Amino acid sequence: MKNPAVRSANLLLPAENVDPEKWAVVAVDQYTSQPEYWDQVEQFVGDAPSTLRVTLPEVYLKQSDARIPAMQACMRAYLSDGTLRPAVTDGYLLVERSTQSGARLGLMACLDLEQYDFSAGSRSLIRATEGTVIERVPPRVKIRRGAALELPHVLMLLDDPACSLIEPLYAGRAALESAYDFELMQGGGHLRGWKVEGAAARRVEAALDALYAGCGGLFLAVGDGNHSLAAARSYWLELREGIPEADRASHPARYALVEIENLHSPAIQFEPIHRLVTGVDPEALIEACAAHMQGEGAGENELTLISRGRELRLHLAHHPLRALQAFLDDYLAAHPEAEIDYIHGDETLRRLASRPDAVGFMPCAFAKADLFPYIQQWGVLPRKTFSMGQAHEKRYYMEARRITQE
Repeated sequence: MKNPAVRSANLLLPAENVDPEKWAVVAVDQYTSQPEYWDQVEQFVGDAPSTLRVTLPEVYLKQSDARIPAMQACMRAYLSDGTLRPAVTDGYLLVERSTQSGARLGLMACLDLEQYDFSAGSRSLIRATEGTVIERVPPRVKIRRGAALELPHVLMLLDDPACSLIEPLYAGRAALESAYDFELMQGGGHLRGWKVEGAAARRVEAALDALYAGCGGLFLAVGDGNHSLAAARSYWLELREGIPEADRASHPARYALVEIENLHSPAIQFEPIHRLVTGVDPEALIEACAAHMQGEGAGENELTLISRGRELRLHLAHHPLRALQAFLDDYLAAHPEAEIDYIHGDETLRRLASRPDAVGFMPCAFAKADLFPYIQQWGVLPRKTFSMGQAHEKRYYMEARRITQE
């Protein structure tokens, strides 16, 4: 039974004379409250070719009107001047990323956006794992509209307890051609990749087809990059209406390049995503939140409220995030002067919550073993429920793919 959701890709990589450490930059939705991180990246990259020039770090989102045209022009330049060159044809890429949790393995492939639907109640083969913040999608669509390339940071999760897809490929990596092998900037660890073409690619497809046959209607779930994948889907739906039906299956924008990972890998760790609310009276907000959460009952699930070095721990009957997010949504609607940000890392949250007008909310982690059963039964999790690792472990941009017809 042929799987309809995943297909091979034509991949571009930087030329041999491009410094890969300066080329590869961490996902743009990281360090949004730490502009100093991006200042350091700017200084390190300098004038060298870099994915920093063809992506838009969200710390600069307010400058998007100026940055997006320059970014898209740089994409065209990298294609025309040989900075990016064809590396994989009708194949895949095996990826090994070293993290503090171990070697995280992945498979670069294309998803058919017709098989993905992020709307509430979706029963599509490819599904979101968290609620989509609709207002976060249009800025990302704007970036994709007019772009010649996509550079992915989306991580997809596959429920493969038998380790039948990626792990055998990795065990036989000595037979594959190396694509890259280098140290990532800013403490990102090490990255290696191997080209998967020809007979090896066909074996990958056979394994994917077998997994699809037994998936029970949920083939892939978004592990990271929900909103970026939602933007790719939204842009395709916008574009699709002007394309003859007979030509739609071959249009490159119908597909999104992602990294597929096995949920059962021991190197995949679910880290909680914290909330930071600023522009508030901390005492009043903490008191209101504690009162609201009392209605959830007592138990072993922990939520810690942090402000100016003080911490209040609440112990709740259920994972706190659904009730917490509902409370914060109502609070922010009633207090337009307040702002929320989503923070990775306990110590980063504690530091940012030391501001006199800030409160940090630190929920416990969501168990990864519960992910697929939860989605099958209940649908999406609250937005920003978990992160696959700390900020420095996020996917770095490396590979590129055309999304326009040549």
